[in-house]
Amino acid sequence: MNAVVVADALGHAYGDVVALHHVSVEIPPGRVGLVGANGAGKTTLIKILLGILDPTLGSVLVLGSDPQEDAIAVRARIGYMPESDCLPLSQTAADFMVYAAELAGIPAKAARQRASDVLTLVGLHEERFRQLGEFSTGMKQRAKLAQAIVHDPDLVLLDEPTAGLDPEGRDEMLDLIARLGGFGINVITSSHVLTDIERTCDWVVMLDAGSVLREGPLSQLLDTDTVEIEMFDDPTPIAEALSHAGATVTVTHRTIAVRVDDDDAYDLIRDTLARSGTGVRRMGTRAQTLEDVFLHSEEAAAR
Repeated sequence: MNAVVVADALGHAYGDVVALHHVSVEIPPGRVGLVGANGAGKTTLIKILLGILDPTLGSVLVLGSDPQEDAIAVRARIGYMPESDCLPLSQTAADFMVYAAELAGIPAKAARQRASDVLTLVGLHEERFRQLGEFSTGMKQRAKLAQAIVHDPDLVLLDEPTAGLDPEGRDEMLDLIARLGGFGINVITSSHVLTDIERTCDWVVMLDAGSVLREGPLSQLLDTDTVEIEMFDDPTPIAEALSHAGATVTVTHRTIAVRVDDDDAYDLIRDTLARSGTGVRRMGTRAQTLEDVFLHSEEAAAR
């Protein structure tokens, strides 16, 4: 499928401060995480995608259109959940959702039905006639998500959607984000909380100091070439045999970490264990988190 976002050497500066530096990336359809520390350039990129900011250099297409040339056409097809608290506090949730739907061109009667449906979806049906100013932080976040999807967009941009939420509220929000793909909505979630991205996204773009650090399918980023073997007995003989066979081996207590540069580590381990007649308690690929990937990528970039 065509990419939902294509950026080519994209850059933006606030005076002397460079927020984005030659960002070239193709973001595929689906659920995508835009990750990086605070100040990495995530919000700046989102504002460029919305046509709120013009890039200092380079170009970008969103759903095939240039947001700088035709911002209205782009915004008609996307939804935006900002990080800031920007709701009209004196309006009820129902009135605000109807207004947001009508603003997107939905007729009044259909807008009322759409508002009711989307508030039910995000768990605010019982609170729909309460003023937004009376909402808790978690309810406000869900209301912001609701207004972002009330017009059934092709793409929704979520900027730190779990900010300020307690653990229960975070779980509820992440469950909602994960469900959006089932409605045919492409999602770009910007967050510095990497565990949130692991739970909700299939593809990741990492930003660091305004540049793309890594990008790709989450499953591939989390893959490692290290196999861990937990032994019943002393791991030293097997570790030495694997090392003599050319593997890089690290031993911690009764666990052996094995990495082979050129060949399949599992084949080497199988043959070594078969020759020794030794049994193992557990064997599998070493688990890696998105935080591990980010930190290792930062270290590699620094070198």
